[in-house]
Amino acid sequence: MDDRTSTALEGRSARRPAAWHRLRSPRHPRIWVEILLLAVSYGVYSLIRNAVPEQKAQALRNADWIWRAEHSLGLAFEKTVNHAVESVDWLIVSMNYYYATLHFVVTVGVLVWLYRRHPGRYTAIRMILFSTTAVALLGYYLYPLAPPRLMESEDFIDTVLVHQTWGSMASGDLKQMSNQYAAMPSMHIGWSLWCGLAIFALTRAPWVRILGLLYPAVTLVVIVATANHFWLDAVGGVLCLAFGVGLVHAWYGALPHRLPRYVQGRAPRGDAGVDVGPVVVPVPGAGGPGEPAAPPVGAAPVP
Repeated sequence: MDDRTSTALEGRSARRPAAWHRLRSPRHPRIWVEILLLAVSYGVYSLIRNAVPEQKAQALRNADWIWRAEHSLGLAFEKTVNHAVESVDWLIVSMNYYYATLHFVVTVGVLVWLYRRHPGRYTAIRMILFSTTAVALLGYYLYPLAPPRLMESEDFIDTVLVHQTWGSMASGDLKQMSNQYAAMPSMHIGWSLWCGLAIFALTRAPWVRILGLLYPAVTLVVIVATANHFWLDAVGGVLCLAFGVGLVHAWYGALPHRLPRYVQGRAPRGDAGVDVGPVVVPVPGAGGPGEPAAPPVGAAPVP
């Protein structure tokens, strides 16, 4: 092997770790890429979710098993909550609309907020959402489950059907557009907990952080009261989210809130630092004149 070939191979080997570090480093998101990615991803999610065979008999058997398991634990409270809330018209109607709308509205709102205020962390937190949803699709395929409102042997109330509200893609005239037996895991819980934890971790105002934690808690009450899910479906959603968080931590080497708020050269003027909880991380590129910019987390050292 001549010197020229040896030098070329050494240069190629040196570039590989640098490229790997760049791939794992926070990047500034591009708005058109994100809009396209979110639209395509949600379209694929809906297509796959609704393409899972509707195994009614198996889904109802699984629902009966879940219901018996909750009884054995002494925590089969869904029917009690369903009937209690159903007796208050304004409350159950509000919950129907909550179930139908906030699942999407709040999630998109949090994504927009992250894009604008935390661009260095946006990709990592968005990756959690995507991986959580991907695992949920696997659950829909492997474990078809009927929601409580479709259990033929129990006296659950389909609150959307009774009150004729546009409260669920799986009830009324819209039920043909959605898989009726994709209840496990609950992405209402997976997505709402994703939103709540992002808000709690990245905001300072105590009242905003409290609202962030209340959102998934209220969502749990809503999915049970409307008989769209068992509480064990919510546990499934939490486990999917835990997988997403673990995957992102393994990829970036840190939880998203520990990553820089801004990527190199993108910090807004006047920001001298970023509050990430107990630690203040200098914003790359926001120092005084002549001060070198700090590299993003995970970036390869510059010789």
